[in-house]
Amino acid sequence: MGSLVAAVASFVDVRSQGGRWLVRIEDVDTPRTVPGAADAILSTLEAYGLHWDGEVVYQSQRTVLYQEALSQLGEAAFGCACTRQDSVCHCASGLPVGRAARCVKVRWQDGEPFVVKRADGLFAYQLAVVVDDAAQGVTDVVRGADLLDSTPRQMHLQRLLGFPAPRYLHVPVVTDERGDKLSKQTRAPAIVPGDEATLRRALSLLGHPPPPEASPLEWAVSHWDTRRIEGAVAGPG
Repeated sequence: MGSLVAAVASFVDVRSQGGRWLVRIEDVDTPRTVPGAADAILSTLEAYGLHWDGEVVYQSQRTVLYQEALSQLGEAAFGCACTRQDSVCHCASGLPVGRAARCVKVRWQDGEPFVVKRADGLFAYQLAVVVDDAAQGVTDVVRGADLLDSTPRQMHLQRLLGFPAPRYLHVPVVTDERGDKLSKQTRAPAIVPGDEATLRRALSLLGHPPPPEASPLEWAVSHWDTRRIEGAVAGPG
């Protein structure tokens, strides 16, 4: 349900502005990719009438672009020997004696350095989405508030790479009765593809409950107002 709410918010927001809605499969973390998951996502979107423009982009096929961007970061990027047990990174000014780099991080003034290329050789989400947003000409990003902390890092990378920053809108995540985000990790039930009642509930959670006689998506597009979304955050916060 949480994924549907984010997708509906993104779709309705761009359609209300007469824009193009792009779908990207963010499978850059290939070891965690579940066979058939991408096809299931796409078929579910179609079942709800969330039809995208252009070809679907798969991050797992774009590593050459990410490597090119990494090389353009220059001195802002540095090799890091830290592990997950290290609470603070001490490698920004040079690797400690006797230790080899495990990953690549980017330094920034607003916070702790963050990973752009992982110890397993895979590119991190932060760099991948910045490169893809620029390559696809993305002007508006609408996503869940669980990614709010990622936005300043991505805007930092955009500045370093000379990319324009999209407009950001973060919508509240859907939670259970304990306040936990609905996800596979919290055993949230799967939605029934194409169920109109579920679509209407998603729009209601976004502050746009459609009247019974209206086509839900068409009504939402013509009445969309982000100020009606309780808890929505525009920009990086």
